[in-house]
Amino acid sequence: MRTVFAILLGLAWANSSVATELELKGNFVQGGLVWGTTTPGATVTFEGRPVRVSPNGRFLIGFSRDAAPQSAVTVQFADGQTKYRKLDIARREYQIQRINGLPPKMVTPPKAVYDRIRAENRIIAQARTRDTAQDLFESGWVWPAIGRISGVYGSQRVLNGKPRRPHYGIDIAAPTGTPVVSPADAIVAMIHHDMYYTGGTIILDHGHGLTSAMLHMDRIDVREGDRVRKGEKIGTVGASGRATGPHLDWRINLFKARLDPAFLVPAMPTTKR
Repeated sequence: MRTVFAILLGLAWANSSVATELELKGNFVQGGLVWGTTTPGATVTFEGRPVRVSPNGRFLIGFSRDAAPQSAVTVQFADGQTKYRKLDIARREYQIQRINGLPPKMVTPPKAVYDRIRAENRIIAQARTRDTAQDLFESGWVWPAIGRISGVYGSQRVLNGKPRRPHYGIDIAAPTGTPVVSPADAIVAMIHHDMYYTGGTIILDHGHGLTSAMLHMDRIDVREGDRVRKGEKIGTVGASGRATGPHLDWRINLFKARLDPAFLVPAMPTTKR
């Protein structure tokens, strides 16, 4: 699933002194992130919505877990030219696990915590609306923790016959206290020490609406508003929230689109940092 497709469109008109171009590189697959480059000054829309474009022409688009097989990007250049490009999005097969015979409390949270869950979800959703102009994602990417991969993006459990929400991140099993680092340059957008589902939670803003979420943390060593560098320690692995054991759940969003973090990093290292 790591096949990288590249689309390079170069267009020039005899009556224009500025070339108009569009380059897209990344993973054209459900859960994939694509880096775009276009002529500075151009405007970009993706699926009918405007996309932030840097002064150097850089932008991001992404495809959710269940993205449709086709999408589209439109670029309007400063010279008045417009380019419309259809994108083919590859479909993925996800792991489905069926577990029966569980006590009801393991399937559905008690009604007493519904208001708490809704309030916490609003906090997370607000953090993911940030549209920071800085291209912090350009720093490159590393694994935020080193350990055994115990859960993968897109998988889903059916508990007592009831489908649960898909898993939108990567679970990295590691002992409590294992260092967690920022996977790329970022601004700390949100911190919460005790969310119902995710326990100690950090959301990092990598720019242009791209965010990382670090869940089930034991200790958090940064504050909201801090600027962190790729590889800088931000806390430690834990088992807070509704976790069955110590692990880091790392998630990536491009605004509301939930993406697969595995596309951003090489294979998991075999040695500790």
